Amino acid sequence: MKILYHHRTQSKDGQYVHIEEMIGALRELGHEVIVVAPPSLGKNDFGSDGGWVAWLKRHLPKWFYEVLELGYSIVAYRSLDKAVKQHKPDCLYERYNLFLLSGVWLKRKYKLPMLLEVNAPNFEERARYDGLSLKKLARWSQAYVWKAADFVLPVTKVLADIVESYGVDPKRIVVIPNGINDSKFGDAPDTRTAKERLGLQDYLVLGFTGFVRDWHGLDKVIDMIAQDPPETRRHLLVVGDGPERAKLEAQAAALHIRERVTFTGLVGRDDVARHVAAFDIALQPAAVPYASPLKLFEYLALGKAIIGPAQPNLVEILIDKHNALLFDPEHPDGMLAAIRRLSGDPELRQDIGENARKTIEEKGLTWRQHAFNIVGLFSKISRPA
Repeated sequence: MKILYHHRTQSKDGQYVHIEEMIGALRELGHEVIVVAPPSLGKNDFGSDGGWVAWLKRHLPKWFYEVLELGYSIVAYRSLDKAVKQHKPDCLYERYNLFLLSGVWLKRKYKLPMLLEVNAPNFEERARYDGLSLKKLARWSQAYVWKAADFVLPVTKVLADIVESYGVDPKRIVVIPNGINDSKFGDAPDTRTAKERLGLQDYLVLGFTGFVRDWHGLDKVIDMIAQDPPETRRHLLVVGDGPERAKLEAQAAALHIRERVTFTGLVGRDDVARHVAAFDIALQPAAVPYASPLKLFEYLALGKAIIGPAQPNLVEILIDKHNALLFDPEHPDGMLAAIRRLSGDPELRQDIGENARKTIEEKGLTWRQHAFNIVGLFSKISRPA
């Protein structure tokens, strides 16, 4: 098949990983993928927030920025129209974004089958966290695009319920979570070797990957380590960066345990596996209620003993005391109690880790399998004569 892949993403983070892995998996299956996207993405460093677009969002009046977003649909449509005339694709795959209408326009003009990947309810998310000025227009645009696609692909069942609440037929909603590139993570070193490479061979490593924010609660983990008797030898390894890093490093220094907390800073995608491989216990302290966290699939693929909150989007993948140890997110010390339990029970850590690794295959949580499923959905859409 010839698949026209359209997105508006500028930031080079987890979104970029999803985009690159999906495109790669589709091509690996033998399909031609034509990408229409902002030209600067490939030039940004990993961890970039989107450069000048992010600057505009921070500095322009909200209503003006939102009008520019809507206006970008015209620019994107011209690029899409040019790609259709040049490549004559069989179908359109779009990564949803608020105020982005061009994919629907193209679908309707050329009668192209269209799949819409939805990673977040952008209207609700931005209205809550960033603030929206043109709320009625924003909500209308979200409903317009969701209803127009042949299939909508939310990353969790929780998100699927939100999509359905907009009047989308449940038969046209198919949950496709994030996944893993098993070829990249299959070559990761064993835990002992990974620890030795990082100089952590004498520690029980509590690990976290990603962008560190205050609601992750890593300050509590540092407090716990500070109270540890010497023989516990727990160490916090944070693979990533974020606004809380300086504060957490200062906290560790003030508690005289700076040598038992390591921040790697931003790590290239190809180096993530060798760092996560050093974890004895993998922390998923919190998650956005409708999200499908990439780190979760990395933890599973590497057979880590995962600790996470028992919230609906995560229990779609995790089973308590089987492939994770879950805690009550409403309990203030829930995560710490789970850490203490796993720290003191190596057999439970091993059992959970082994089941975690099996989960990837049992649930088909690889990008290749997701690409296969996507192509299958395209084949179900009858193209008008």
